[in-house]
Amino acid sequence: MVFWDAFGTSGHPVRTTVSEVGPLLFSRILDLNEVQSGVLAAVFAIADDAGLLLLDLKDLRAVLAHVAEHASEYRARYGTLATTSIGAIQRGLLALEQEGGDALFGEPALRLDDLMRTAPDGRGTVSILAADRLMQAPRLYSTLLLYLLSELYETLPEIGDPERPRIVVFFDEAHLLFADAPKVLLDRVEQMVRLIRSKGVGVWFVTQSPLDIPETVLGQLGNRVQHALRAFTPKDQRAVRTAAETLRPNPGLDAVAAITELAVGEALVSFLDANGIPTPVERALVMPPRSRLAPLSAEERDSVRRASPVAGVYEAAVDRASAYEALAARVPETERPAAPAEKPAARTPARSSRSRGPPDTAEVLGTFAQSAARGIGSQLGRQLIRGLLGSVGRSR
Repeated sequence: MVFWDAFGTSGHPVRTTVSEVGPLLFSRILDLNEVQSGVLAAVFAIADDAGLLLLDLKDLRAVLAHVAEHASEYRARYGTLATTSIGAIQRGLLALEQEGGDALFGEPALRLDDLMRTAPDGRGTVSILAADRLMQAPRLYSTLLLYLLSELYETLPEIGDPERPRIVVFFDEAHLLFADAPKVLLDRVEQMVRLIRSKGVGVWFVTQSPLDIPETVLGQLGNRVQHALRAFTPKDQRAVRTAAETLRPNPGLDAVAAITELAVGEALVSFLDANGIPTPVERALVMPPRSRLAPLSAEERDSVRRASPVAGVYEAAVDRASAYEALAARVPETERPAAPAEKPAARTPARSSRSRGPPDTAEVLGTFAQSAARGIGSQLGRQLIRGLLGSVGRSR
Protein backbone atom coordinates (compact mmCIF):
# COMPACT_ATOMS: atom_id res chain seq x y z
CA MET A 1 0.00 0.00 0.00
CA VAL A 2 1.27 3.46 -0.92
CA PHE A 3 -0.25 6.73 0.31
CA TRP A 4 -0.21 9.84 -1.88
CA ASP A 5 -1.22 13.40 -1.06
CA ALA A 6 -1.28 16.47 -3.30
CA PHE A 7 -0.16 18.51 -0.28
CA GLY A 8 2.53 16.06 0.81
CA THR A 9 1.36 15.76 4.42
CA SER A 10 -0.52 12.44 4.53
CA GLY A 11 1.41 10.70 1.78
CA HIS A 12 4.05 11.11 -0.89
CA PRO A 13 3.65 14.37 -2.82
CA VAL A 14 1.74 14.22 -6.10
CA ARG A 15 3.04 16.80 -8.56
CA THR A 16 2.62 17.61 -12.19
CA THR A 17 3.69 20.56 -14.30
CA VAL A 18 1.55 23.46 -15.45
CA SER A 19 2.29 22.59 -19.07
CA GLU A 20 1.12 19.00 -18.70
CA VAL A 21 -2.20 20.04 -17.17
CA GLY A 22 -2.86 22.41 -20.07
CA PRO A 23 -5.12 25.43 -20.52
CA LEU A 24 -8.49 23.65 -20.54
CA LEU A 25 -8.07 21.95 -17.18
CA PHE A 26 -6.45 25.07 -15.75
CA SER A 27 -9.48 27.05 -16.83
CA ARG A 28 -11.60 24.57 -14.90
CA ILE A 29 -9.46 24.95 -11.78
CA LEU A 30 -9.69 28.74 -11.93
CA ASP A 31 -13.38 28.79 -12.92
CA LEU A 32 -12.69 31.05 -15.93
CA ASN A 33 -15.32 32.16 -18.41
CA GLU A 34 -15.04 31.53 -22.14
CA VAL A 35 -13.16 34.75 -22.93
CA GLN A 36 -10.69 34.28 -20.07
CA SER A 37 -10.17 30.65 -21.09
CA GLY A 38 -9.32 31.78 -24.62
CA VAL A 39 -6.75 34.24 -23.29
CA LEU A 40 -5.19 31.54 -21.12
CA ALA A 41 -4.98 29.21 -24.13
CA ALA A 42 -3.18 31.96 -26.06
CA VAL A 43 -0.76 32.47 -23.15
CA PHE A 44 0.10 28.76 -23.21
CA ALA A 45 0.65 29.00 -26.97
CA ILE A 46 2.95 32.00 -26.55
CA ALA A 47 4.99 30.12 -23.94
CA ASP A 48 5.27 27.13 -26.27
CA ASP A 49 6.37 29.23 -29.22
CA ALA A 50 8.92 31.12 -27.12
CA GLY A 51 10.36 27.95 -25.60
CA LEU A 52 9.36 28.95 -22.07
CA LEU A 53 8.94 26.00 -19.72
CA LEU A 54 5.77 26.18 -17.61
CA LEU A 55 6.56 24.01 -14.62
CA ASP A 56 5.07 25.69 -11.56
CA LEU A 57 2.73 28.57 -10.82
CA LYS A 58 5.43 31.23 -10.68
CA ASP A 59 6.29 30.34 -14.28
CA LEU A 60 2.70 30.86 -15.35
CA ARG A 61 2.47 34.13 -13.42
CA ALA A 62 5.66 35.37 -15.07
CA VAL A 63 4.40 34.57 -18.57
CA LEU A 64 1.05 36.23 -17.82
CA ALA A 65 2.84 39.39 -16.67
CA HIS A 66 5.04 39.32 -19.78
CA VAL A 67 2.04 38.91 -22.09
CA ALA A 68 0.17 41.73 -20.35
CA GLU A 69 3.14 44.03 -20.88
CA HIS A 70 3.56 43.08 -24.55
CA ALA A 71 -0.09 42.43 -25.47
CA SER A 72 0.02 44.82 -28.45
CA GLU A 73 2.98 42.93 -29.93
CA TYR A 74 1.15 39.60 -29.75
CA ARG A 75 -2.24 40.86 -30.97
CA ALA A 76 -1.65 40.24 -34.69
CA ARG A 77 -0.82 36.56 -34.19
CA TYR A 78 -2.75 35.52 -31.07
CA GLY A 79 -5.67 37.94 -31.05
CA THR A 80 -6.72 40.45 -28.44
CA LEU A 81 -5.29 39.67 -25.02
CA ALA A 82 -7.28 41.85 -22.67
CA THR A 83 -5.48 42.90 -19.52
CA THR A 84 -8.74 42.51 -17.61
CA SER A 85 -8.80 38.80 -18.50
CA ILE A 86 -5.16 38.41 -17.57
CA GLY A 87 -5.91 40.14 -14.27
CA ALA A 88 -8.76 37.72 -13.59
CA ILE A 89 -6.44 34.78 -14.27
CA GLN A 90 -3.81 36.24 -11.94
CA ARG A 91 -6.38 36.66 -9.18
CA GLY A 92 -7.47 33.07 -9.68
CA LEU A 93 -3.88 31.90 -9.33
CA LEU A 94 -3.53 33.90 -6.13
CA ALA A 95 -6.64 32.25 -4.68
CA LEU A 96 -5.33 28.84 -5.74
CA GLU A 97 -2.04 29.49 -3.94
CA GLN A 98 -3.84 30.59 -0.80
CA GLU A 99 -5.68 27.25 -0.81
CA GLY A 100 -2.34 25.46 -1.05
CA GLY A 101 -2.91 24.37 -4.63
CA ASP A 102 0.55 25.49 -5.71
CA ALA A 103 1.92 22.35 -4.03
CA LEU A 104 0.47 20.32 -6.91
CA PHE A 105 2.61 22.00 -9.58
CA GLY A 106 6.33 21.44 -9.91
CA GLU A 107 8.92 18.70 -10.10
CA PRO A 108 9.70 15.86 -9.75
CA ALA A 109 6.43 15.00 -11.48
CA LEU A 110 4.59 11.79 -10.67
CA ARG A 111 5.65 8.77 -12.73
CA LEU A 112 2.75 6.57 -13.74
CA ASP A 113 4.93 3.49 -13.29
CA ASP A 114 4.93 4.20 -9.57
CA LEU A 115 1.16 3.73 -9.56
CA MET A 116 1.50 0.32 -11.21
CA ARG A 117 4.11 -1.35 -9.04
CA THR A 118 3.81 -5.00 -8.11
CA ALA A 119 4.90 -6.72 -4.92
CA PRO A 120 7.63 -9.42 -5.04
CA ASP A 121 4.93 -12.12 -5.03
CA GLY A 122 3.31 -10.60 -8.13
CA ARG A 123 0.37 -8.96 -6.41
CA GLY A 124 -0.51 -5.41 -7.28
CA THR A 125 0.07 -2.41 -5.05
CA VAL A 126 -2.83 -0.35 -3.72
CA SER A 127 -2.27 3.39 -4.08
CA ILE A 128 -4.53 5.66 -2.03
CA LEU A 129 -4.84 9.38 -2.67
CA ALA A 130 -5.45 11.14 0.64
CA ALA A 131 -8.15 13.64 -0.29
CA ASP A 132 -9.45 14.86 3.07
CA ARG A 133 -7.90 18.28 2.48
CA LEU A 134 -8.10 18.12 -1.31
CA MET A 135 -11.87 17.66 -1.15
CA GLN A 136 -12.13 21.19 0.22
CA ALA A 137 -11.04 22.39 -3.23
CA PRO A 138 -13.39 20.34 -5.46
CA ARG A 139 -12.22 21.84 -8.74
CA LEU A 140 -8.61 21.07 -7.92
CA TYR A 141 -9.61 17.56 -6.86
CA SER A 142 -11.56 16.88 -10.05
CA THR A 143 -8.82 18.34 -12.23
CA LEU A 144 -6.17 16.13 -10.65
CA LEU A 145 -8.27 13.01 -11.21
CA LEU A 146 -9.07 13.95 -14.80
CA TYR A 147 -5.39 14.67 -15.40
CA LEU A 148 -4.40 11.21 -14.10
CA LEU A 149 -7.00 9.58 -16.36
CA SER A 150 -5.73 11.61 -19.29
CA GLU A 151 -2.10 10.66 -18.62
CA LEU A 152 -2.99 6.97 -18.43
CA TYR A 153 -4.82 7.26 -21.72
CA GLU A 154 -1.97 9.06 -23.48
CA THR A 155 0.95 7.11 -22.04
CA LEU A 156 -0.06 3.44 -21.96
CA PRO A 157 0.20 1.40 -25.18
CA GLU A 158 -2.67 -0.45 -26.79
CA ILE A 159 -2.77 -4.07 -25.58
CA GLY A 160 -6.17 -5.18 -26.87
CA ASP A 161 -8.38 -7.21 -24.53
CA PRO A 162 -6.17 -8.44 -21.66
CA GLU A 163 -7.31 -11.11 -19.24
CA ARG A 164 -6.94 -8.67 -16.38
CA PRO A 165 -6.34 -4.91 -16.34
CA ARG A 166 -2.91 -3.49 -15.67
CA ILE A 167 -4.36 -0.87 -13.35
CA VAL A 168 -7.83 -0.22 -11.93
CA VAL A 169 -8.75 3.33 -10.92
CA PHE A 170 -11.60 4.13 -8.52
CA PHE A 171 -12.85 7.72 -8.64
CA ASP A 172 -14.65 8.43 -5.38
CA GLU A 173 -17.15 11.30 -5.24
CA ALA A 174 -17.30 11.05 -9.02
CA HIS A 175 -19.94 13.76 -9.30
CA LEU A 176 -17.17 16.30 -8.74
CA LEU A 177 -15.58 15.26 -12.03
CA PHE A 178 -18.61 16.32 -14.02
CA ALA A 179 -20.05 19.21 -12.03
CA ASP A 180 -20.17 22.32 -14.26
CA ALA A 181 -17.85 20.66 -16.77
CA PRO A 182 -17.99 22.12 -20.31
CA LYS A 183 -19.33 19.86 -23.06
CA VAL A 184 -15.98 19.59 -24.80
CA LEU A 185 -14.48 18.18 -21.60
CA LEU A 186 -17.35 15.72 -21.13
CA ASP A 187 -16.87 14.54 -24.72
CA ARG A 188 -13.19 13.83 -24.04
CA VAL A 189 -13.95 11.96 -20.83
CA GLU A 190 -16.50 9.84 -22.69
CA GLN A 191 -13.92 9.08 -25.37
CA MET A 192 -11.31 8.08 -22.81
CA VAL A 193 -13.68 5.84 -20.86
CA ARG A 194 -14.72 4.14 -24.08
CA LEU A 195 -11.21 3.52 -25.39
CA ILE A 196 -9.06 3.18 -22.30
CA ARG A 197 -10.06 -0.45 -21.70
CA SER A 198 -7.91 -1.48 -24.67
CA LYS A 199 -4.92 -0.05 -22.78
CA GLY A 200 -5.46 -2.31 -19.79
CA VAL A 201 -7.09 0.30 -17.55
CA GLY A 202 -10.25 -0.38 -15.56
CA VAL A 203 -12.25 2.66 -14.47
CA TRP A 204 -14.86 2.71 -11.69
CA PHE A 205 -16.91 5.78 -10.78
CA VAL A 206 -18.12 5.79 -7.17
CA THR A 207 -21.00 8.12 -6.42
CA GLN A 208 -24.33 8.32 -4.61
CA SER A 209 -26.61 8.26 -7.64
CA PRO A 210 -26.36 7.41 -11.35
CA LEU A 211 -27.78 10.88 -12.00
CA ASP A 212 -24.38 12.25 -10.97
CA ILE A 213 -22.76 10.77 -14.09
CA PRO A 214 -23.60 12.00 -17.62
CA GLU A 215 -25.59 9.50 -19.67
CA THR A 216 -22.92 9.38 -22.38
CA VAL A 217 -20.35 8.26 -19.81
CA LEU A 218 -22.75 6.03 -17.88
CA GLY A 219 -23.53 4.13 -21.06
CA GLN A 220 -19.88 3.05 -21.35
CA LEU A 221 -19.83 1.39 -17.92
CA GLY A 222 -20.75 -2.28 -18.16
CA ASN A 223 -20.21 -3.39 -14.55
CA ARG A 224 -22.69 -2.05 -11.98
CA VAL A 225 -22.89 -2.35 -8.19
CA GLN A 226 -25.91 -0.47 -6.84
CA HIS A 227 -26.39 0.01 -3.11
CA ALA A 228 -29.57 1.22 -1.42
CA LEU A 229 -31.24 4.48 -2.38
CA ARG A 230 -34.00 6.09 -0.35
CA ALA A 231 -36.82 7.76 -2.28
CA PHE A 232 -38.22 10.50 -0.08
CA THR A 233 -38.54 13.26 -2.69
CA PRO A 234 -39.49 13.35 -6.39
CA LYS A 235 -35.83 13.78 -7.28
CA ASP A 236 -34.94 10.73 -5.18
CA GLN A 237 -37.64 8.73 -6.98
CA ARG A 238 -36.21 9.73 -10.36
CA ALA A 239 -32.78 8.62 -9.18
CA VAL A 240 -34.17 5.23 -8.16
CA ARG A 241 -35.84 4.74 -11.53
CA THR A 242 -32.69 5.84 -13.35
CA ALA A 243 -30.56 3.42 -11.35
CA ALA A 244 -32.96 0.55 -12.09
CA GLU A 245 -33.06 1.36 -15.81
CA THR A 246 -29.27 1.21 -16.09
CA LEU A 247 -29.32 -2.45 -14.99
CA ARG A 248 -30.20 -5.33 -17.31
CA PRO A 249 -33.73 -6.42 -16.35
CA ASN A 250 -34.36 -9.67 -14.49
CA PRO A 251 -37.93 -11.01 -14.88
CA GLY A 252 -37.80 -12.39 -11.36
CA LEU A 253 -36.67 -9.16 -9.68
CA ASP A 254 -38.32 -5.76 -9.36
CA ALA A 255 -35.20 -3.59 -9.40
CA VAL A 256 -37.05 -0.35 -8.57
CA ALA A 257 -38.52 -1.80 -5.39
CA ALA A 258 -35.38 -3.71 -4.47
CA ILE A 259 -33.15 -0.61 -4.54
CA THR A 260 -35.19 1.02 -1.78
CA GLU A 261 -35.26 -2.18 0.31
CA LEU A 262 -31.56 -3.08 0.28
CA ALA A 263 -30.03 -3.44 3.73
CA VAL A 264 -26.47 -2.85 4.90
CA GLY A 265 -24.17 -5.25 3.07
CA GLU A 266 -26.58 -5.81 0.18
CA ALA A 267 -26.38 -4.60 -3.41
CA LEU A 268 -27.86 -5.11 -6.86
CA VAL A 269 -25.14 -6.32 -9.20
CA SER A 270 -24.76 -6.76 -12.93
CA PHE A 271 -21.41 -7.61 -14.51
CA LEU A 272 -20.20 -8.33 -18.02
CA ASP A 273 -19.92 -12.01 -18.85
CA ALA A 274 -17.11 -13.68 -20.82
CA ASN A 275 -18.64 -12.39 -24.07
CA GLY A 276 -18.93 -8.82 -22.80
CA ILE A 277 -22.70 -9.01 -22.32
CA PRO A 278 -24.23 -7.58 -19.10
CA THR A 279 -25.78 -10.27 -16.93
CA PRO A 280 -29.34 -9.85 -15.57
CA VAL A 281 -29.40 -7.90 -12.32
CA GLU A 282 -29.25 -9.95 -9.13
CA ARG A 283 -29.64 -9.12 -5.46
CA ALA A 284 -26.45 -10.09 -3.66
CA LEU A 285 -24.63 -9.92 -0.34
CA VAL A 286 -21.32 -8.06 -0.32
CA MET A 287 -18.40 -9.92 1.25
CA PRO A 288 -16.73 -7.68 3.82
CA PRO A 289 -13.08 -6.84 3.13
CA ARG A 290 -10.36 -8.82 4.84
CA SER A 291 -9.12 -5.76 6.61
CA ARG A 292 -9.89 -3.40 9.42
CA LEU A 293 -12.63 -0.91 8.68
CA ALA A 294 -11.31 1.71 11.12
CA PRO A 295 -8.87 4.31 9.73
CA LEU A 296 -5.14 4.02 10.32
CA SER A 297 -3.60 6.01 13.12
CA ALA A 298 -1.05 8.71 12.31
CA GLU A 299 1.74 6.43 13.54
CA GLU A 300 0.59 3.53 11.36
CA ARG A 301 0.34 5.80 8.32
CA ASP A 302 3.87 7.13 8.93
CA SER A 303 5.16 3.58 9.20
CA VAL A 304 3.60 2.66 5.85
CA ARG A 305 5.04 5.79 4.29
CA ARG A 306 8.55 5.09 5.53
CA ALA A 307 8.45 1.53 4.19
CA SER A 308 7.06 2.63 0.82
CA PRO A 309 9.02 1.67 -2.33
CA VAL A 310 9.04 5.36 -3.35
CA ALA A 311 10.04 6.78 0.03
CA GLY A 312 12.29 9.80 -0.50
CA VAL A 313 11.80 9.97 -4.26
CA TYR A 314 9.19 12.74 -4.38
CA GLU A 315 9.53 14.43 -1.00
CA ALA A 316 12.05 17.12 -2.01
CA ALA A 317 10.80 19.58 -4.64
CA VAL A 318 13.15 20.59 -7.46
CA ASP A 319 13.06 24.11 -8.92
CA ARG A 320 15.10 24.22 -12.10
CA ALA A 321 15.41 27.06 -14.59
CA SER A 322 12.14 27.62 -16.44
CA ALA A 323 9.94 30.46 -17.67
CA TYR A 324 10.30 32.58 -14.53
CA GLU A 325 14.09 32.53 -14.63
CA ALA A 326 14.21 33.01 -18.41
CA LEU A 327 11.99 36.09 -18.30
CA ALA A 328 13.74 37.52 -15.25
CA ALA A 329 17.05 37.33 -17.12
CA ARG A 330 15.67 39.53 -19.92
CA VAL A 331 15.07 42.63 -17.74
CA PRO A 332 17.33 44.73 -15.54
CA GLU A 333 17.76 43.62 -11.94
CA THR A 334 15.70 46.54 -10.59
CA GLU A 335 12.74 45.62 -12.80
CA ARG A 336 12.67 41.89 -12.17
CA PRO A 337 9.56 40.46 -10.51
CA ALA A 338 10.10 39.52 -6.92
CA ALA A 339 10.50 35.79 -6.41
CA PRO A 340 7.92 34.23 -4.11
CA ALA A 341 9.09 33.44 -0.61
CA GLU A 342 10.73 30.05 -0.51
CA LYS A 343 8.91 27.42 1.43
CA PRO A 344 10.82 25.29 3.90
CA ALA A 345 11.98 22.07 2.33
CA ALA A 346 9.75 19.11 3.06
CA ARG A 347 11.22 16.97 5.79
CA THR A 348 11.75 13.42 4.65
CA PRO A 349 10.40 11.01 7.24
CA ALA A 350 12.95 8.85 8.98
CA ARG A 351 13.24 5.37 7.55
CA SER A 352 12.43 2.26 9.51
CA SER A 353 14.38 -0.95 9.39
CA ARG A 354 11.82 -2.25 6.88
CA SER A 355 12.48 0.60 4.48
CA ARG A 356 14.43 0.05 1.33
CA GLY A 357 17.00 2.59 2.58
CA PRO A 358 18.08 5.80 0.86
CA PRO A 359 16.86 6.04 -2.73
CA ASP A 360 19.37 4.89 -5.28
CA THR A 361 21.20 7.83 -6.89
CA ALA A 362 20.47 6.56 -10.37
CA GLU A 363 16.79 6.30 -9.49
CA VAL A 364 16.60 9.89 -8.24
CA LEU A 365 18.52 11.19 -11.26
CA GLY A 366 16.24 9.13 -13.47
CA THR A 367 13.22 10.79 -11.91
CA PHE A 368 14.64 14.27 -12.47
CA ALA A 369 15.78 13.37 -15.99
CA GLN A 370 12.33 12.15 -16.86
CA SER A 371 10.82 15.36 -15.51
CA ALA A 372 13.28 17.34 -17.60
CA ALA A 373 12.44 15.32 -20.71
CA ARG A 374 8.76 15.87 -20.10
CA GLY A 375 9.37 19.60 -19.76
CA ILE A 376 11.38 19.75 -22.97
CA GLY A 377 8.72 17.72 -24.73
CA SER A 378 6.12 20.20 -23.62
CA GLN A 379 7.90 22.89 -25.64
CA LEU A 380 8.65 20.89 -28.77
CA GLY A 381 6.19 18.06 -29.22
CA ARG A 382 3.40 19.82 -27.32
CA GLN A 383 3.51 22.70 -29.80
CA LEU A 384 1.68 20.26 -32.05
CA ILE A 385 -0.39 18.49 -29.39
CA ARG A 386 -0.50 19.31 -25.70
CA GLY A 387 -2.42 16.24 -24.69
CA LEU A 388 -5.88 14.83 -24.91
CA LEU A 389 -7.36 17.29 -22.44
CA GLY A 390 -4.88 20.15 -22.43
CA SER A 391 -5.15 20.82 -26.16
CA VAL A 392 -8.93 21.16 -26.22
CA GLY A 393 -10.10 24.69 -26.78
CA ARG A 394 -6.69 26.05 -27.64
CA SER A 395 -6.88 28.76 -30.32
CA ARG A 396 -4.32 30.78 -32.15
